[in-house]
This record gives sequence, C-alpha cells and structure tokens, in this order.
Amino acid sequence: MDLQDLVTRARRLVQPGQRRILGIAGAPGAGKSTLAAALITELHPHAVLVPMDGFHLANAELTRLGRRDRKGAPDTFDAAGYVALLRRLRAAGPHPVYAPAYDRHLSAGVVGAIRVEPDVPLVVTEGNYLLLDDGPWAAVRPELDEAWFVERDDDVARVAQLIARHVAHGKAPEFARDWVSRSDEANARVVAGTRGRADLVVTL
Repeated sequence: MDLQDLVTRARRLVQPGQRRILGIAGAPGAGKSTLAAALITELHPHAVLVPMDGFHLANAELTRLGRRDRKGAPDTFDAAGYVALLRRLRAAGPHPVYAPAYDRHLSAGVVGAIRVEPDVPLVVTEGNYLLLDDGPWAAVRPELDEAWFVERDDDVARVAQLIARHVAHGKAPEFARDWVSRSDEANARVVAGTRGRADLVVTL
C-alpha cells in the first residue's frame, strides 16, 4: 500500500461536523512521524497532528522517580493525561483544544504548542504505545476510530536511523549507540507485541 492509498483511507475518516481520531503506532524509528506528517500535508486543512510524545514526563521528574536512564519507556509518560486529551479532542466542543508538543532539542515537552480548532474533523496522533493494553495505556485504543501499525522492512536501517537521530540532537555517537541498544530496542520489543491490535499494518 503506497502513500496515496493511505491518504485515501485516511480521507474516508474526514466527515464534516464529526471528530475522528486516527492513531499511528510503531517502534522507535519505524517511520510513524514521517507518515503522519505526510498525511497531514495531503489532508490539510482537514486534519491536525497531535503526537503522543508531548506527554513525556519532565527530566527532573524522571530523575526523581529514578527513570531518567529509561526515558521513552511506557512508565516515563503521562499516559492518563494523554488519554484525557484524546477524550477532549473527541468531544470537539466549541473552543480550541491546546495540546503539548515535544521539542527534541530541549528534550522536553512544550505545553500548549498545538492548537486544534473545533471544526477540524480529523486528528492524527502517533506514538509508540497507542496499542499497549496495559495500565492507563489500555484506555487509548478505544478512543481511536482507526489504528495503524507502522513497521520497517529493514530493522538494521531502522536502528541506524535511530542512532543518527540521537546524534543529530546532541548525543555523542557512542552514547547514542548504547542508548538505542539498551533503551530504544527494549521499547521496540514492547511495541512489537501490540501489532495485533491494529486495523492496518503498514510496512515502510
């Protein structure tokens, strides 16, 4: 299935006067953000992107909890807050909803960075754990009208891209390689177990 097929499928969710939510899940480096951004470009102004990553816990809080070296694991996000946002987005009241974004250069969430107008019919959300059936994450899937799972046909390329991304955002190459092998790949194994809860599997 190529991009235009995916755009056509996503466009079917666009119903004026109704708010629909499309979720895109997948392992770190699988291409979720790239696909989501491409969909938004094609569907603008009828769709807006609200990533899950804005709900990373602050670094100071992760340090307090003893989880700083596992940033990106399921318990390093405010999953309940993310669910609450999805419910607000689904309700589509008369006022705009402001969602957080994640700034990779700051390594922190930015509150109120994404404005979702009440008349936007489609919200696209992407992240690792949209299909995780555990703890507060289990409440995410029922809020999605459709869920896609993105995977790469070349795992070596996915890992290499992850390392390059970390280096581009300030990590030393050796540290980036260690982080990916120790943290990102552990998270990828968790995400892989959620594949069966998707409506569609997209291979990039």
